[in-house]
Amino acid sequence: MQKEDCFFVGKVVKKYSFKGELLIKLDTDDPELFLEMESVFVEQHKTLIPFFIEYSQLHKSSLLRVQFEDVYDEATANGMLGTELFLPLSFLPPLEGTKFYYHEIIGFQVKDARFGDVGVIVGVNDKTAQHLFVIENLGKEILIPINDLFIKQVDRENKILALDVPEGLIELYL
Repeated sequence: MQKEDCFFVGKVVKKYSFKGELLIKLDTDDPELFLEMESVFVEQHKTLIPFFIEYSQLHKSSLLRVQFEDVYDEATANGMLGTELFLPLSFLPPLEGTKFYYHEIIGFQVKDARFGDVGVIVGVNDKTAQHLFVIENLGKEILIPINDLFIKQVDRENKILALDVPEGLIELYL
């Protein structure tokens, strides 16, 4: 399995017990979706390795407490601290309406209600407090906050994202 064929699930942030249980900080608004996982891919040395889950449960609502097969002691658990977990893209449920996954909108044309054609989404910056669309327009980069109020339509068939952003925001970049 290649990393580009997967999505980020979360990161091992802490040991829970001396028996190898780990706490995973999930990258989701709906942690219950991940309670039924049988396995995940763990990135170790730039390689995705499958790990099978014996059991898991929510811990303080935002963390997932997991016991992996073959991880039964502190030393092995210590080696997993900080590792990232992934699942195949095919595990994602399809979204409808104006909801979308960041990876699926790359390459979408962006059209604004006032400005017209803005450009093409080349990425999403999720490293800032406010996540941003990264749009390319004739060699210039335009950053638009990802805000539910701005998103008017996600046309998956024609790969078009229709926005209505505050007047002057796009012009700042051009």
